[in-house]
Amino acid sequence: MLTLVQSPRSRRSILGLLAGGLCLPKVAGASSSTLKVASLDYGMASTLLSLGIVPVAVASLADWDRWVIEPEMPGEVVDLGSSWEINFEVLESLRPDLILTTPFNAALTPRLEQVAPVLSYGVFTPEGGDVLPKAVSATRAIAARVGRSAEGEAVIARTEEFLDSCRRRLEKRAPPPLALVNFMDARHMRIYSAPGLYQNVLQKIGVENAWPHPGNFWGFEAIGIERLADITDPRAKLIAFEPVPADVLPKLSDSPLWQQLPFSRPGQTAILPGALMFGLLSEAMRFARLITEHLEANT
Repeated sequence: MLTLVQSPRSRRSILGLLAGGLCLPKVAGASSSTLKVASLDYGMASTLLSLGIVPVAVASLADWDRWVIEPEMPGEVVDLGSSWEINFEVLESLRPDLILTTPFNAALTPRLEQVAPVLSYGVFTPEGGDVLPKAVSATRAIAARVGRSAEGEAVIARTEEFLDSCRRRLEKRAPPPLALVNFMDARHMRIYSAPGLYQNVLQKIGVENAWPHPGNFWGFEAIGIERLADITDPRAKLIAFEPVPADVLPKLSDSPLWQQLPFSRPGQTAILPGALMFGLLSEAMRFARLITEHLEANT
């Protein structure tokens, strides 16, 4: 879902519709090399970097190294604070040419559009649908808006090629089904499935998701650890992504409930570095790389 919100002070206009979607004008008065773009979304910010554009500011930047990790965010990028309560004084002082956001920040739109034109794109939306194709569409929309369509197509092609290469690397290994989780505490976790980014990437690289239930439109379900008993395939392994709360592993080792699960056996659970589950193409490639390298080393 793509929305161009225009500032009342802006004279920019939509140029028209072309086959296949909406054609958005580039920002007037700024080349793509000097374009100042602020992002309220991690996935959009990483997409800008993949297009060769360093954002001037990103919301919740303090947690970038915790959840996104790569690509590395250059040190000159400004932290706008929480995506729900951004620092408008800082944003206004940066005089951005464009602000990227999602429908989940729609409440901020009236004030954002007083600062600069706003491009809002929904990937994780209540309407549902597989995330990866929508991430491709979002990449094209962002690339067109910032005058980097060729670079956008190169990013899309590179993603497809990388996912195909991961599938080829794993074809002869007969990888086990994987259950993918983030621990919330020692008794609760998010477990990932359709229609989310993790699920779509697993399908692309030829790995089965061990969790038999669909998730919400974000692609996850919050469960208690006892629900892991729903996974009955004896080959299944559990992959937990960092960050893992510090007390989780000690408490699991003392948990009678955990000890009854097959994932408590040596080699059945692994902890991998984080990969943003609510990202776009850069995050899809990071997730695919982490899973592929782990399976190559352990199957």
